[in-house]
Amino acid sequence: MTQTAPPILASTIEKRLKTPSIDVWAFGTLMVCLAVAMPIVWVIGLALTPSGDIWQHLVDTVLGNLIITTLMLMIGVGLGTLVIGTGTAWIVTMCRFPGKRIFEWALLIPMAVPAYVIAYVYTDLLEYSGPIQGIIRDMFGFESKHDYWFPEIRSLGGAITMMTLVLYPYVYLLARASFLEQSVCVLEASRTLGKGPWQSFFKVALPLARPAIAVGVSLVMMETLNDYGTVDFFAVSTFSKGIYDVWLNMNSPSGAAQLACMLLMFVMVLIGLERYGRRKQKFHHTSTHIRELPGFKLSPMLATLAFLACAIPVLLGFLIPAWVLGSYAIDFYQDTLDANYWITTWNSLLLSSIAAIVAIVAGVFLAYSLRLGQSHWINVMTRFASLGYAVPGAVLAIGILMYLGWLDNTIDGWVRNNIGFSTGLIFSGTIFAVTFGYVVRFLSLSFGSAEAGLGKITANMDGAARTLGAGPFATLRRVHLPIMRGSIMTAALLVFVDCMKELPMTVMLRPFNFETLATFVHQYAADEMLPEASLAALSIVVAGIIPVILLSITIARSRAGHYAPEEPHLIEMEEAAP
Repeated sequence: MTQTAPPILASTIEKRLKTPSIDVWAFGTLMVCLAVAMPIVWVIGLALTPSGDIWQHLVDTVLGNLIITTLMLMIGVGLGTLVIGTGTAWIVTMCRFPGKRIFEWALLIPMAVPAYVIAYVYTDLLEYSGPIQGIIRDMFGFESKHDYWFPEIRSLGGAITMMTLVLYPYVYLLARASFLEQSVCVLEASRTLGKGPWQSFFKVALPLARPAIAVGVSLVMMETLNDYGTVDFFAVSTFSKGIYDVWLNMNSPSGAAQLACMLLMFVMVLIGLERYGRRKQKFHHTSTHIRELPGFKLSPMLATLAFLACAIPVLLGFLIPAWVLGSYAIDFYQDTLDANYWITTWNSLLLSSIAAIVAIVAGVFLAYSLRLGQSHWINVMTRFASLGYAVPGAVLAIGILMYLGWLDNTIDGWVRNNIGFSTGLIFSGTIFAVTFGYVVRFLSLSFGSAEAGLGKITANMDGAARTLGAGPFATLRRVHLPIMRGSIMTAALLVFVDCMKELPMTVMLRPFNFETLATFVHQYAADEMLPEASLAALSIVVAGIIPVILLSITIARSRAGHYAPEEPHLIEMEEAAP
């Protein structure tokens, strides 16, 4: 009777006889990391090449002004968003007043409005020829701008105000989520020690929420550094505008790269300060008994002030711009339609959809590779690949242009020498370049959502799938993806909307005669033709409202102990527990 080897021994022998295979997950992670790193590497390499007299000219003329203006813009927007975002988050979380339920989600809506769109709207309203100053002149009989004082909208202060109105939701979002997660026991202990609501806020709630608020302010400052449309329209000299001018107007790629490296230093300092600000800080719930937050009932006067504090940001950040754009769109919609609106909209939808799909696939791949690998170098690579969001779009655009240009020239040279014809530009100046830039910049959104979704799935499910004969791909497809479908859809929507709004990279990477909604609006507004671009601007705003609603729902359900209405059995179980 012939005896066979035990199954485990036979499997071991078979594996040893096979040729060593490539770890697909580690190799794919390496490729994604290299793709993200290439633009930054090319920027640094280009910055090290001689720039002639351009750099010395920049140092002697505008560099100091660029640094000071950029710092002032960052500080102004950071302080403004800190006050508005944190204050409104505390009010709607801990206070009871008329309209609270509406403001919980309405305070997020200005996030749907790009900063350059709101800048165009308020310039149209507040400039000398606008309706506001026209009313003032008619009321008081002024004949020229020298007869009265009115704040200049196209200024550094105007840029700070515009960005603050649409970026404060970043701080509000994280601050409110942090306030919702805080234990009632800690707040009650503060009240028993004689602290009132505001003292409890400043001495207990605010310090506990400081890490989340620091992250929100850091995101705001990174968005401020990335902005191009607002500062260009207001003629405010920041690094983003300087990079664009040196690249195109002075025709100096190396000078632009050197400015880009200085801008990267700003980003690195921001990240370092944010990490330093919350070093060795860990916060935990002090009680497993979770209750609804009590809410402080305000007096009529304080309730009125709270209502105004929440209503003014929504009014200025969304309602007025939406009303102006909507009225213009009704009156001038035919002019917009005649200006290739549908083609422009299709271009935006196509680019944003492709970028969202690729970013989601790459983000899920990286997150699952990190889950499988658990090695130090895979962890480092995935973290590095997700840093694209911290790099301003103008910096990435320069690196992508140089990298793809080198790649096109290399392919063209090889084909000329070996086959005998020219391939021309394959990647540069195509929608591939724009899509590649979108994916590199917004990969962190999809990776973060996928990592959070996978983190909620116990490792025992992986083990159970493996015992049933499912490999990594099958486990991801049949187990993990159905569970994390909600996280993936939310991330895809966020990437899609951010791509719809992205301006600096699109301006620099788009093909010739190729317009998106963002570039269309920027071009018309720069030519003082906002009414003709209002329908396109309104389309961008409407596209951004959907993820805002999803974010609001997510925040409302983020507090431990909260149950959705369709899960009443969980509430019954908690009430029945001893």
